[in-house]
Amino acid sequence: MDDVLKRYLPERSVEPCLELIRTCGVHLKIVKSRQTRHGDYRRLPGGGHLITVNASHNRYRFLITLIHELAHLVAFERYGRQIKPHGREWKYTFRDLMLPLLRPDIFPERLLPHLARHFRNPKASSSTDTALALALKSYDPDAGEQQYVFQLPEGATFRLYNGRIFRKGPRKIKRYQCLEVATGKLYLFQPHAEVELLTRN
Repeated sequence: MDDVLKRYLPERSVEPCLELIRTCGVHLKIVKSRQTRHGDYRRLPGGGHLITVNASHNRYRFLITLIHELAHLVAFERYGRQIKPHGREWKYTFRDLMLPLLRPDIFPERLLPHLARHFRNPKASSSTDTALALALKSYDPDAGEQQYVFQLPEGATFRLYNGRIFRKGPRKIKRYQCLEVATGKLYLFQPHAEVELLTRN
């Protein structure tokens, strides 16, 4: 497990994460990237614990995801299974587990202010925190090739990873209202949703 984690985590975070995994009695499974989630936690029928995390070349996202899922397990153990999955008990636990790792020998200096702000009140997914999501994406191997909804002009058409095509509409508070071309239905997109530009207007 030590050698596996060294491939995915920032070097100085490997030992504390290994300690958490051992203490919690977790089976960690690294899986192919999924578009709908970065990771998940399940309690197994025999009482064991399984955490899956997407294989990622972004070490900082992998670390945040791993601690996010460990926080589910620890929160359920501390407060009982009746708590909300992303309620205040989970938020306290996630922050508690993450704070010792928010150091410049683990995270780049320019990520730390985004992380400090995020962990004042952690969200169910770092992907819904636009500033943090964009800061994290800048450490993806293909960072220079990515296109995001917020970068496109209004009226542009774009394609998602699943082939669905949309036309970008106006911004509604924090998200963009976009029309699905095939169905005429409206959907809201996070500014940092990754897309493929088809036409500019």
